[in-house]
Amino acid sequence: MLRRWSKAVTPISKFGSQQSHLNFVKDVTRQSYAGVAPAPTTIEDKPQPPVVKLDKMFWSKPCSLALPRDSPLKAEEPDYQGIKRFMLKLMLFYSKQSKSIRGANVVYRRIVSQIDKPPIYEVFNLEKTFKTTFSLLVLHMWLCLRRLKQEGNEGVEFGQYLYEIYNHDVELRVSKAGVNLLLTKWMKELEKIFYGNIVAYDTAILPEAKPGDFSNVIWRNIFSEDGSSTPDSAASQSVKAMARYARREVSCMTLTDKEALYSGNFMFTSLKHENKSGKGPQ
Repeated sequence: MLRRWSKAVTPISKFGSQQSHLNFVKDVTRQSYAGVAPAPTTIEDKPQPPVVKLDKMFWSKPCSLALPRDSPLKAEEPDYQGIKRFMLKLMLFYSKQSKSIRGANVVYRRIVSQIDKPPIYEVFNLEKTFKTTFSLLVLHMWLCLRRLKQEGNEGVEFGQYLYEIYNHDVELRVSKAGVNLLLTKWMKELEKIFYGNIVAYDTAILPEAKPGDFSNVIWRNIFSEDGSSTPDSAASQSVKAMARYARREVSCMTLTDKEALYSGNFMFTSLKHENKSGKGPQ
C-alpha cells in the first residue's frame, strides 16, 4: 500500500543526502552502466555540443507554462459521440476520477520529457546515470506536487494519482537497471529518498530559509557524489543555475492555470531555448 504523499511531511529531510542512501543509488547506477563498452579510440568528426552560458540563464521573468490553445502539443480529451459515448459513460470513462487519471498521465509524460532528454544534462553538466535521472525526476515531481497543493483537496487528490504513476515508472526503471531481486526493499529505499527530498525542497524554499539553503539542497540531492553538504568550486556554477531554474519553475507553475495543470497542457521551460536566449541578470 502506497503512502499518501501529502501526509509525508515528517522530519526526514536528511534522507535525500544521507551517505547510505547515496551509496544505494550508486549501486543501481553501477548495475545500469557496468556493461557499457569502452569508448572507441578512433577520432571522429562529431558536432560540438552547444556552448552553455550558465551565468546568463534563468534570469528572465517567470510566466505561465500553459500551452497555447493552438499548440500541436496539447492533449485533448477524446470526444466520442453516439452509442460509443453512451457506453463509455456507463463504464465511467468520463467520470471525474477517470479524467484525473488521464490528466495525471499527461502531466507525468511532461515530467519525463524534461528529464529523459539530453538538454538538461548538457546544460547543467551532468552525467546521465540512474542517480541523476532519479534525482531530476524527484525535483520535477516536487514542482508539480507543490503546485497541486495550492488547489486544496482537489489538487492533493490529483497529486496522489500522479504519485502512483511515478511510483510504477520508478519500479520499471529499477527493473530495467537490472535489479530484480529484493525489488521491494529497493523501492522502499527510493521512497525514503523521495520523501526526504520533497521535505528538503519545501523547507529550503520557505521565506525564512537562508539564501544558500536551496542551492545546498540541490547540490546534495542531485550533484554530490560524496554526501558533502556544500557545492565544490567545480560544480558551483551549475548548482546555482539549477537552483535558479527550479525557483523560476516554481513561480511559473504558480502562474499556470488550473485547467492547464489538470489536463497536463503545459511544458516546462525549454532548456535549449533558454540557453540561446539567456540575457543574464537585469
